Amino acid sequence: MADQTTLIVAIGTENKAKVSALKLSLQRVFPGRNFEVRTASVASGVSNQPMSDEESILGATNRAKAALAQHADATFGVGMEGGLHKISDRWYECGWIAVVDRAGKVGLGSSARFECSKKIVDEILKGKELADVIDELTGLQDVRSSQGAMGIVTNGVLQRDECYTHGVIFAFAPFVSDKKYWE
Repeated sequence: MADQTTLIVAIGTENKAKVSALKLSLQRVFPGRNFEVRTASVASGVSNQPMSDEESILGATNRAKAALAQHADATFGVGMEGGLHKISDRWYECGWIAVVDRAGKVGLGSSARFECSKKIVDEILKGKELADVIDELTGLQDVRSSQGAMGIVTNGVLQRDECYTHGVIFAFAPFVSDKKYWE
C-alpha cells in the first residue's frame, strides 16, 4: 500500500523489460521521489505486430488509458508498444511510449530505431511477430521480456529496458518540463 507521498504509476503490461524501463525512467524523471509501479494486463487494440508508427502510437495510448482506468489511485498510466515502420525500402523497429494523466493529457516518446534485416522482415510479412522470429532465430524463449530484439541485434550492448528509457522520459516531458514549451 502506497502512502500519500508515493507516486503511483500504472503500466499497461506485465512484460518485465517494459516494467524495468519504466522504473529506471521514474528514478530519473522524479529523483528522490518514492514511486510504485502497478501492472495491468490490457489489450492494445491494435494488431499483435504493429506495422506503422501510427498503429504503435495508438496501441501505446490505448494501453496507457486502460492501465490508468484499472488503477484508480494511479496518477499516470503508461503504455508501450513496439512496432515496425517502413522508411523508403527499409524496415525499422522502435518502441512507442504514451503517458496519460487523469485530465486526459497525453505525452508521447519513442525509443531509438534499429533496422530489421530482410531475413527478419520476410518472416514478419508472412504473419509472424518480431518476438517470435527472434525467439526462433536465437533458440531462446520470451526474449521480448528480457534483452529484446534490441539486445540481440546489438550483441547484448543495449538491452530493451535501457533502449526504452529515453522514450519513457520523453513521454513524461510534457508533465515535468516548463509549461511554456507546451502551451
